[in-house]
Amino acid sequence: MENKQPSSEFGDSGFPAELEYQSGFGNHFSSEAIPGALPQGQNSPLMCPYGLYAEQISGTSFTSPRKVNQRSWLYRIKPSVTHEPFKPRIPSHKKLVSEFNQSNSSANPTQLRWKPTEVADSPIDFIDGLYTVCGAGSSFLRHGYAIHMYTANKSMDNCALCNADGDLLIVPQKGRLWIATECGRLQISPGEIIVIPQGFRFAVNLPDGPSRGYVAEVFGAHFQLPDLGPIGANGLAAPRDFLAPTAWFEQKFCPGYTIVQKFGGELFTAIQDFSPFNVVAWHGNYVPYKYDLSKFCPFNTVLIDHGDPSINTVLTVPSDKPGVALLDFVIFPPRWLVAEHTFRPPYYHRNCMSEFMGLIYGGYEAKADGFLPGGASLHCCMTPHGPDTKTFEATVARGNDAGPFRIANTMAFMFESCLIPRVCPWALESPHIDREYYQCWIGLKSHFSHEEGDYKDKQVQNGKDTN
Repeated sequence: MENKQPSSEFGDSGFPAELEYQSGFGNHFSSEAIPGALPQGQNSPLMCPYGLYAEQISGTSFTSPRKVNQRSWLYRIKPSVTHEPFKPRIPSHKKLVSEFNQSNSSANPTQLRWKPTEVADSPIDFIDGLYTVCGAGSSFLRHGYAIHMYTANKSMDNCALCNADGDLLIVPQKGRLWIATECGRLQISPGEIIVIPQGFRFAVNLPDGPSRGYVAEVFGAHFQLPDLGPIGANGLAAPRDFLAPTAWFEQKFCPGYTIVQKFGGELFTAIQDFSPFNVVAWHGNYVPYKYDLSKFCPFNTVLIDHGDPSINTVLTVPSDKPGVALLDFVIFPPRWLVAEHTFRPPYYHRNCMSEFMGLIYGGYEAKADGFLPGGASLHCCMTPHGPDTKTFEATVARGNDAGPFRIANTMAFMFESCLIPRVCPWALESPHIDREYYQCWIGLKSHFSHEEGDYKDKQVQNGKDTN
């Protein structure tokens, strides 16, 4: 199934006003930019159509169970092996981490919050604008994750990035991204996300100039849709709303074209004389894909109490323990609040999971001030957190007369993990860190009263019968 989405203009990067996509999550797709370019009946014939090279990219081991096995076959003008040896990139990128230990990051149980980072005036592309905030585990041990943020103001020129460490889930907050991949091109606007699986080469173009956003990286596993359990067969993120690209290729001489390989958190470069986006046809289920968060179908309480945030999971990376995620991607979209006799914002909480939050646009219901679009917060394992003083007092003051209320014009999200993150020094030393974050709770005062009958009287006043 193909899905067309418009763009406002034709960019100098070659992106057309309208791109075609294939619809579905985890589907086995087939796509060819030239009719007849896909071999029929076998994957690797002695001679492929049009003299193309067959090349497989595997996202899982060959012997992984069929239901989780991921791989695609690419039919390209020249194979990706045609390049000079890799060398350490100069200058090195000192703010990317994929091995988290005491030498490069630290444990910090304090509630942390960062204000938005402004994009620098000097030219900086997606690669150089990417920096790690926190993470856990090891890309070499194939277990763990990293959370990055990026700011950029120029398109990637004559180069492509390949991440050998893991999948990248990119959440733009400001500025569109036009991304070329080996499977085709995708256009991503704030309010959409894109997943670039491990090993794919891609280039990021910035049609709007300055851009910033968030990135979650997972090592040794892939994102999947969460189980729906008692919800049933429908709801949350629908498989059909995930879009994969259609085949598109470049056939041109590109002297000095640079492949930047991220490997163990370090960057290496290799030179070749052709574009890596020379795939004329491909088929498989290992493919970049995008998703529009506005299509998410949220669920919420319809009587009492605030639901757990897990009900808003878009994508998950399971761990070996049932029901425990290595990483969840959770969103807080526009929705109705209707619960009766209930403190509607998220409750005060200590969690065995660790939570990194970002805000794409609008405000967040639990933080009246200070949590801004483009900013972020981190509440680690068992660190208490919850609504700020202003939100609590305003909510209680409304009492039970608030009535149904629609949260509108907002899109917040959370990366949540069972692994405790270590925080990078530049994140802790950043001029954008909010040193006064703790103050948002200091004003919470005691409402305790031990006079006999006080609690019952207040319940009756609030319209709730205690008998």
